[in-house]
Amino acid sequence: MANTEVILREKITNLGAEADVVSVKRGYARNFLIPSGKAYEATTGNLRNIEKLQQVRAQREAEELVEAEKIATKLRKTKLSMQLAIGQAGKAFGSITTADIAKAILDKAKVEIDRHQIVLDKPIKGTGEFEIPVKVHADIEVVMTLKVKAEKDEEDDSEGGSDN
Repeated sequence: MANTEVILREKITNLGAEADVVSVKRGYARNFLIPSGKAYEATTGNLRNIEKLQQVRAQREAEELVEAEKIATKLRKTKLSMQLAIGQAGKAFGSITTADIAKAILDKAKVEIDRHQIVLDKPIKGTGEFEIPVKVHADIEVVMTLKVKAEKDEEDDSEGGSDN
């Protein structure tokens, strides 16, 4: 299938950002990108006018970076605490996943984080303190501390404290 080059007018996931010259399938460009206004043909005349799009891109990226810094500051101040059901043999029932951590961050810090931004090698299946890296932006990563406690049973009165 033949490819053609187009200049993107806006950020498109898995393709590029404003002012990027990308090579795509001719049908994708002709039937979707160009008619919807997301891109235009990479002709010599259009390539000369690419500077305006680069300015728009630089402004958007600067705004995203400022917003990411604000989110990172909020996340650094947040202390997460979750509970995990533990059986009599000390074996965990279930685990804490990136989706659970993202929901806890939303509840505690009022910041919406996509679960894919949370870097977790494998789900947490034990109690203790864990350092969880969160990729807020391509250039900003925050390490949050997550305290996992055993969920209390009605019979187990040995541990006192609050349920956070």
